[in-house]
Amino acid sequence: MSHAIDAGGHDDHGHEGHGHGEHGHMPFLAHHFDDPEQQFDSGKLGMWLFLVTEVLFFSGMFCAYALYRARNPEVWTFASQFLNETLGAFNTGVLLFSSLSMAWGVRCAQLRQRTGLVVCLATTLGCAAMFLGIKAVEYTHKWDLGLLPAGFYESQFLPHAPHTGLSSWLYTLSYIPAACVVGFAIWYVLTIVQGKKRMSEIAGPLLVTALCYFVGVLIGIAFQNAEEAAHKAEHTATAHVVADGEKEPVDAEHIVGEHGDHNADALSATVGAASEAGVPGGRPIEAIDQKGGAGLFFSIYYCMTGVHALHILGGMGVMVWLLVRATKDQFNEQYFGPVDYVGLYWHLVDLIWIYLFPLLYLIK
Repeated sequence: MSHAIDAGGHDDHGHEGHGHGEHGHMPFLAHHFDDPEQQFDSGKLGMWLFLVTEVLFFSGMFCAYALYRARNPEVWTFASQFLNETLGAFNTGVLLFSSLSMAWGVRCAQLRQRTGLVVCLATTLGCAAMFLGIKAVEYTHKWDLGLLPAGFYESQFLPHAPHTGLSSWLYTLSYIPAACVVGFAIWYVLTIVQGKKRMSEIAGPLLVTALCYFVGVLIGIAFQNAEEAAHKAEHTATAHVVADGEKEPVDAEHIVGEHGDHNADALSATVGAASEAGVPGGRPIEAIDQKGGAGLFFSIYYCMTGVHALHILGGMGVMVWLLVRATKDQFNEQYFGPVDYVGLYWHLVDLIWIYLFPLLYLIK
């Protein structure tokens, strides 16, 4: 016997009416969608709209970059000498590989390949952590040299200034990743001992992710030291030229006072090379290397790369959520939308870096 269903979805016996009998067999299908395809398309449209707002957000910073660069070309010519192109290029490769692993993860979700999806998400997380580790080395090296945003900028116009030892700032930034390594390692061991297979599939990738941060730190330090060694050799050769009287030496006494453990000849040669680098507009280096000059470049640098790093962290947080759901085998050929949506977001984050890298590191 049929029952009347009121506007609230209840029949005359008080039972809820669903209107779509198949929902009981599809726990992932929300009640306001007719079928999985409609749910997927709606979610994807929402993600594209969100990505449009992200593009508009970064567009404001790109416009600021273009405006200030056009007005102060000599500042960019000078300040870009402080950036390590090798580290930037390596990080670009890391993010491109992470896009590949994320796309592969989407395919694994479509084919209901649970293990493959877990591996792909773990790989993407590891690449993201490695990227952040390398950025930590870049940031802390600049902080030690006083290469800070306008208002805090303190550098003595020393591109590629010699730098010894690990930065205390790097230790500070590494406290949380180190705590994550210890915590995830303990958790992983406990899951193995207790035989909790699904929990170990979560703890293991998270442990690898935390360790990848320190892999990035080691890679960053290695590239940074190699770059500094090359510049030190170049500056030493320049110092010999100065000693032969071919160039006017630059007084570095005030610099040596702050960097007493650095080689004075190398510092003099560094400043001399920067002074003779030739900058558009004819402004002297001393006028560029001040809070309103190079500090402006680093204000934009930290703003753009810092906001991008925050988006990396946000993407990692959502991927951990996907990892937990993947271990529960919640994705299949009819329901893989969340993985696809996060993949779209991650590709945009990678694309933004592909623009940031040449604009900040390569264009002199």
